[in-house]
Amino acid sequence: MQTNRSWDVIVIGGGATGLGIALDSTTRGYKTLLLEQIDFAKGTSSRSTKLVHGGVRYLAQGNIDLVREALYERGLLLKNASHLVSNQSFIIPNYKFWDSLKYTVGLKLYDFLSGKLSFGKSIRINKEKTSLRLPTIKIDKLKGGVVYYDGQFDDSRLAVNIAQTCIEKGATVLNYCRVTGLLKNDKGIVNGVVAYDTEKDLSYNINSKVVINATGVFTDEVLQMDDENAKDIVRPSQGIHLVLDKSFLPGNDAIMIPKTDDGRVLFLVPWHDKVVVGTTDTLLDSHSLEPKPLDKEVDFIIETANKYLNKKVSKDDVLSIFAGLRPLAAPKDNSEKTKEISRSHKIIISDSELITITGGKWTTYRRMAQDTINKAIAMGKLPNISCKTKNLPIHGSIKNLDKTNHLYIYGADQKGIEALIAKEPELGEPLDSRLGFTKAEVVWAIRYEMARTVEDVLARRVRMLFLNSRAAIKSAPVVANILAKELKKDKAWERKEVDAFVSMAKEYVL
Repeated sequence: MQTNRSWDVIVIGGGATGLGIALDSTTRGYKTLLLEQIDFAKGTSSRSTKLVHGGVRYLAQGNIDLVREALYERGLLLKNASHLVSNQSFIIPNYKFWDSLKYTVGLKLYDFLSGKLSFGKSIRINKEKTSLRLPTIKIDKLKGGVVYYDGQFDDSRLAVNIAQTCIEKGATVLNYCRVTGLLKNDKGIVNGVVAYDTEKDLSYNINSKVVINATGVFTDEVLQMDDENAKDIVRPSQGIHLVLDKSFLPGNDAIMIPKTDDGRVLFLVPWHDKVVVGTTDTLLDSHSLEPKPLDKEVDFIIETANKYLNKKVSKDDVLSIFAGLRPLAAPKDNSEKTKEISRSHKIIISDSELITITGGKWTTYRRMAQDTINKAIAMGKLPNISCKTKNLPIHGSIKNLDKTNHLYIYGADQKGIEALIAKEPELGEPLDSRLGFTKAEVVWAIRYEMARTVEDVLARRVRMLFLNSRAAIKSAPVVANILAKELKKDKAWERKEVDAFVSMAKEYVL
């Protein structure tokens, strides 16, 4: 890293928000550096419900502007990252005639708000069609269903591809580089960061015109580097997901349960030939890099799913379980109602001119980035150059994918992985017979996608940990061996990597 170089923009945090800001910044021509303490999308950004959506429930809350903005961005994402974002049909099963009417009207508004970037018109279907399209749905008292369309995607794959796009457009993007302090000039204005390279065990002072805090649930730590008396502005809310076999939802449609017992929404979504079921919303007092699902959350999801499915879900059926933390605005009155906290993003300017962005969601990552850089321009910290990301293809984006081959998620890079296998046929071997991921993908992740650990590979490059945690644990030694060869590490390092991954991955086994 060139530490003597002066940057225009330093972004702290390599999740969806930080990566989006780095991409927006570098494509406008600003010298941009992004620093991530662990790995890209290690936190919240790899643990979503895998939806690119306007937010049907925000519509019910009357938050029309948020929905309209998200639907517009959803349309851009399908266009710009077509290898990772797909159009997904959802069915809301109706057990009361009044519900059928209510959701039909609500979803017509949802269609209208999406304008030219619509994914398809919502329609009412009768009981027979509903049960035909959802073979595992409970028939008793079923009146019919409402079909609507939204987006589905692979979150951490998109994060990696955005990081690659940043690099192709001239940014410097580093994982395993933690910001430990902020630099200030004699007027108390932030003009850089202290960064610690965890692999090389070295610290650097790096100067920049603008420093942006995009650290999600870690927002308050950075604000307290700036002002040790700063009040917490973020309260973490945990959402968990269970991953089940495809037999629990054998068709192509997702299910949306619009009102669970605690007034939330539950989704059952087809994903990589499995089914993701979630989510919960539990306010926590603290945050961590590996949040742990609570028993009551697991019970809630299983009980709620079983109210709607005729194929009973038990804990034995869970292939993997993962928890993520949403960085919500800390409630001012100690209220515990996370449902009522707005999901729209906020940009905060400290007295030191540190820029902090909080809130938002994956779907609106590009718009959040645009707003953040526009704010830095409005403050007079950067020359006025317009945003360039609206029609910018993300690394790998191609049309006309053959989705029968699981390598389609690499888009244009699929050919590169196939070339590796052609050159060394043993790289075509699967890591585990239960999932199709190959050794070639591990090599690709290390050489071209900045993977440094077994976890980087199995959690966020190939999604094995999230799809079948036991298969991921079994594959860890093979992955560690490939990593050690590629990174020129010894056997002791290899063993340490396996042990670290296995102890972390056990939390994904129910």
